Amino acid sequence: MPEGTTREILADLIGFPTVSRDSNRQLTDYCAGLLGDVGVDSHIIENDEGTKANLFATIGPADRPGVMLSGHTDVVPVDGQAWTRPAFEATEEGGRIYGRGTADMKGFVAAALVAARQAAAMELKTPLHLALSYDEEIGCVGVRSLIDMLAS
Repeated sequence: MPEGTTREILADLIGFPTVSRDSNRQLTDYCAGLLGDVGVDSHIIENDEGTKANLFATIGPADRPGVMLSGHTDVVPVDGQAWTRPAFEATEEGGRIYGRGTADMKGFVAAALVAARQAAAMELKTPLHLALSYDEEIGCVGVRSLIDMLAS
């Protein structure tokens, strides 16, 4: 696992080709590993086939309302698009980082993971929750099971 800069984590996340038609399990396992490295347990909620998963984690006290950082792990396909750089590789040029999902929404996921890892070292009075869902790009399919888990 990387030491944990946002840039390093973003580069790793871009490297996972989490197009909606494909599995996101390597990415969610990677995220769970980053959180586990700092003592944060992640709940993995798989789809029926076990090929995709949501991730939910709480940092701080779990017995009260808190702040939720919520994002999705899938990206739209690159098929038929004329990419000038590798789509699933972080390429830095001119102060920018290029790669599928950089803006929507792996950049946010990287920043949220760094924030969660930093929060794990603090004595929080209000919990910080991290929720990552699958298949947002095709109708928010994954978030339904995440909401069901949170409601129970």
